[in-house]
Amino acid sequence: MLPNIVTAAALCSGLTGIRFAIAGDWNFAILAVILAGILDGVDGRIARLLNAQSRFGAELDSLADSLSFGMAPALILYMWSLQELPRIGWFAALAFAICCALRLARFNAQIDTDDQPHKSAGFLTGVPAPVGAGLAFLPFYLWKTTDLEIFREPLYVSIWLALIAFLMISNMATLSWGSIRPRRSVRLELIALGGLVFAALLLEPWWTLVGICVVYLALMPYALMRYGKVRRQRREDAAHG
Repeated sequence: MLPNIVTAAALCSGLTGIRFAIAGDWNFAILAVILAGILDGVDGRIARLLNAQSRFGAELDSLADSLSFGMAPALILYMWSLQELPRIGWFAALAFAICCALRLARFNAQIDTDDQPHKSAGFLTGVPAPVGAGLAFLPFYLWKTTDLEIFREPLYVSIWLALIAFLMISNMATLSWGSIRPRRSVRLELIALGGLVFAALLLEPWWTLVGICVVYLALMPYALMRYGKVRRQRREDAAHG
């Protein structure tokens, strides 16, 4: 039950973000969705730690993700910016919510599929739903840090939202935790860096979130190159085998 309780808490957190957005509390709305993302990362690890994985839990997790990272960000961004350009803005919000649902449906359909080249190499297919939600809020992070209204411009926000929606349903390889294997010589430094990032989130949350988004976007070409190297190595092994 514990992993499913955490999943339900993530769902409640994401949907509560909509409630804050209706009240105009943008900071709490965004942070509620981010908290849902943290809880979403915890529930699966708890399930594996307790050996409590189940098909019910997987289905509940996907449903919660669709609402917390698809519908909630779309509605929050629509109320924050996109409603000033109602037609284009609403289509962008719909595209994001639909693409998130399609990504999760593809994930569920492939759970029992053996032929998953990205997964077998330790990569993901497309941008994960929680990461997509975090990236979708990048214009808001920039608006909070700079106070420039250009980052709230509905046309630009619509284009950005549509781009993230495309990345979620794309077939490009993206980094997963399993594909990140730092050398032992730098692990202490990475632990220290993780602690500093957490401290930065407490002191300067919006600048830190901007930095995290920039780093993730910068690593996407690296993921493609690394996956291409894995594919070439596999072809060479198959040819010699």
